[in-house]
Amino acid sequence: MGSYKLGVEVINAYNLMPKEKGSSNPHVELEFNGQKFRTTVKEKELNPVWNERFFFNISDPSSIPNLSLEASIYSINTERNSRSFLGKVRLAGTSFVPSSDAAVMHYPLENNIFFSRVRGELGLKVFLTVDPSIKASNPLPAIDPATKIHPQKQVLNPKPNPARDRSGGPRRTFHSIGKEAHNQHEHCPPATVSEEPVKRDAGQFKCESPKAKCESPKFANMCSRAPSKKEAEYALKKTNPSLGFGQIVGGQVIHAEKPSTMYDLVEPMQYLFVRVVKAKDLPESTDPFTELKFGISKAATKQLEKKPNPEWNEVFAFSHECMHSTILEVQIKDKKQEKDEYIGRVRFNINDVPMRAPLDSQLAPEWYRLDDKKEEKIKGELMLAVWIGTQADEAFPDAWQSDVANAAADASVAASPHVRSKVYHAPRLWYVRVNIIEALDIEIADKDRTPEVFVKAQIGDQHFRTRKMKSRRSKYFWNEEIMFVAAEPFEDQLVLSVEDRVKLDKDEVIGRVTIPLFKVEKRPNGADADKPKKDAADGDKAKKDKPASRIHLRVFLEGGYHVLDESTQYSSDFRPSAKQLWKPAVGVLQVGILGATGLLPMKTKDGKGMTDAYCVAKYGKKWIRTRTMINSLCPRFNEQHTWEIYDPATVLTVGVFDNCQIGEKGNGKKDAKDSKDGKEGQDAVIGKIRIRLSTLETGRVYTHSYPLLVLQPSGLKKMGELHLAVRFSSTSFVGMMSMYARPLLPKMHYVRPLMLFQIDVLCHHAIQILAARLGRMEPPLRKEVVEFMSDVDCHLWSMRRSKANFFRLTSVFSRLFEAGKWFKAICTWTKPVASVLVHVLFTMLVCFPELILPTAFLYMSFIGLWNYRHRAQYPPHMNTKLSQAENADPDELDEEFDAFPTSKEAEVVKKRYDRLRCVAGKVQMLVGDVATQGERIQALISWRDPRATSVFVLLCSVAAAVAYVTPLRVVVALLGFYTMRHPRFRQKTPSAPATSSVGCQRE
Repeated sequence: MGSYKLGVEVINAYNLMPKEKGSSNPHVELEFNGQKFRTTVKEKELNPVWNERFFFNISDPSSIPNLSLEASIYSINTERNSRSFLGKVRLAGTSFVPSSDAAVMHYPLENNIFFSRVRGELGLKVFLTVDPSIKASNPLPAIDPATKIHPQKQVLNPKPNPARDRSGGPRRTFHSIGKEAHNQHEHCPPATVSEEPVKRDAGQFKCESPKAKCESPKFANMCSRAPSKKEAEYALKKTNPSLGFGQIVGGQVIHAEKPSTMYDLVEPMQYLFVRVVKAKDLPESTDPFTELKFGISKAATKQLEKKPNPEWNEVFAFSHECMHSTILEVQIKDKKQEKDEYIGRVRFNINDVPMRAPLDSQLAPEWYRLDDKKEEKIKGELMLAVWIGTQADEAFPDAWQSDVANAAADASVAASPHVRSKVYHAPRLWYVRVNIIEALDIEIADKDRTPEVFVKAQIGDQHFRTRKMKSRRSKYFWNEEIMFVAAEPFEDQLVLSVEDRVKLDKDEVIGRVTIPLFKVEKRPNGADADKPKKDAADGDKAKKDKPASRIHLRVFLEGGYHVLDESTQYSSDFRPSAKQLWKPAVGVLQVGILGATGLLPMKTKDGKGMTDAYCVAKYGKKWIRTRTMINSLCPRFNEQHTWEIYDPATVLTVGVFDNCQIGEKGNGKKDAKDSKDGKEGQDAVIGKIRIRLSTLETGRVYTHSYPLLVLQPSGLKKMGELHLAVRFSSTSFVGMMSMYARPLLPKMHYVRPLMLFQIDVLCHHAIQILAARLGRMEPPLRKEVVEFMSDVDCHLWSMRRSKANFFRLTSVFSRLFEAGKWFKAICTWTKPVASVLVHVLFTMLVCFPELILPTAFLYMSFIGLWNYRHRAQYPPHMNTKLSQAENADPDELDEEFDAFPTSKEAEVVKKRYDRLRCVAGKVQMLVGDVATQGERIQALISWRDPRATSVFVLLCSVAAAVAYVTPLRVVVALLGFYTMRHPRFRQKTPSAPATSSVGCQRE
């Protein structure tokens, strides 16, 4: 533990606030975990440069997320023997990164008190290291302002060795630190904590009101009007599952007598665990394996050839449903013996097996003497560990599971990695910015033609090229920027090739350069993007080598952007790539995946329908996959997972799939003969749901069944229901409220915004990279699963989506349209009482204009309080009417599911093209009408119609004179009363300015 160090490099500061005689004598004081260090004093300097390094001891790495580093700048006044505060920087422990990922960051200085004036920035490089050769810096005595103090320091090398800094040695990732930081929220105590599974006996529960205890969790109940039959089928349904802390019955919380574990959002499931470690003193010529028998379930370890002292170290989990017997029998067999023969056995009575809580340490295995059929002790021993636990046990995910094996035709399927639950951490994605400036000393072999030179850039499967330059000179200038997507660890290379277009379909390579991405500089923010940089190609090395051709460029890894790898409407993370820019977590999301009901058969085997269902949940960089329940249309998963929340304006996505990768004897071949959905060999989609975290109340448990709705070429279809228990807890109320005052995306998206077409292309590449990386894990998360969860095809044209977006836009402006109708009714005196009241209110606001803004804000607050009664009591789900999924035309759905490019016949494509032309024609007419009205207004002052412009100018002059001599309140009152005048004083035809043309025609 003592080898952990926090390194801080104080680089420089600039634009500091002058304190005396237009200058300052600044120095920096660092404080971390009770340790203080300071730099030297720079005399009369507003842009000081220190380049000093300090190291702090870290006694407990698990406490790093709760610590903070504070760097304060003071100015020494030698005449008054005092010092002045110039600003400070405070960094949370969650932003500390390993030394390999560290980069220089310039932080704006903050005030110490409210009335203090500060300005400028401080450049720091903060990193974690475990190098035992590094010692902590020596603490220094208090500074004396009357003297010039130069404390002991380590000065940075102004020219670091690139070979040493970018070596290919092993990278330290600090998994333990990250794990502790993650667990600080994962182990937040719930309202009711349990250590044992809840028993379902009615006598062991006590009933009390939810208000009896303040620490009891709140539950969301769905209260709505009586829906129609179709709406009820597609709506959420409240459930009353028996969770770890109790059950909900009739709106009351039934608590268990004994508290459960931290696994409190799922139904507890008991398992008998057996860990077979090894055996010894077996006969020499045996090929041993171990067979376990418990009730109707059987399991066996792998076979080892001629091993008298075999080692297996395998875990088996027998579910409570299989406990039809009280005897567990473990036999050691030889594959050469007959079926009923065995070398020796060990028997256990489950009534004597101990219970193990999930938070306890692992149970120590024990040696047991073997018995023969006569129950006499023989030579040979077997090391076992037997205990009773739940699915929260740490050995459960990798254990052989009886409920999976009993449902499968082949019991060996339970040992396949494709059926086990796993947690995947997606790699961090970075944008690679390549600024191709120019190419020098380009020589073309063919001197008789004008070359067309361009630069082709490639990273992996991403290809981009610059524009072609025609010139006979040896210098070509582009100054174009190209953006790529790269993932950590950076294994790819940036390949740049200067090529010449010789023929229409032939390009000739003039030169090529390869740059490994791990050597590219990381730029956490774009502060230095526009500052001049020295070009290495123009230095002494270029003069000595004198290459035949050179290319001048800038390459950066942009860490200030968030790499969009999913649909922006349903994004689960908005953090930038650079970890130094991450803010502390503001909450914890806990999701209990209970199970599914009413699933449809996705494939057939031996004439029978079956489904091998599993769930995938995605939030941020963490993906989870539940275990696969074999041949079950009502699977029970009962798995709980936790995510840290950095922004409440994000979305959790949960998908259900049919596992088509389970092969006979684990060979990966498909069991089923026919799949009803998806391509052969691909996991079929069952459904997907989304939960927007901003719609969840903190501390509330939502237990609902979500309908799995899938849009197919035949129409909307319900594939089943997914049962979830969701709880969103806030760890920092102030931090969460402050998130609503910040922009959604990181700062770089607004300082140097990307083009819309760039975002679409980069998002597509990011999804492909993410699918490739997750597909390399074991078991792999398949590409079709990643693409479905990330909405890879959301940008493609769809008539249904276009209609849905139009109605969404109409719904947004519906209040404005309603206000227009209401004002029209006031002006036409449809309701005389309301019109009189509006006239009175209008007169009061004209006489007292200072009441306009308070009245408007008070009205908005009243509307918000009034709508509180009609707030949703459950998370919103898919609106089948608004999305046009219920009444979509079959041909439109067939077009939506068509491949790109299309694979349909020419007649079908022609029909759809004509339909698209009709829609585009209407849009064209609408845009033309809007442009016509705009041109009519412009024509009033453009003298296109001299008479209309003359009248307009004359009226404006008269209006200016009248407005000058008339008080503004009188003008506003007259205009208002004229607009709301009684119909008796109105003409049936509209006014001339609203209908007359000013000579403007469409062009």
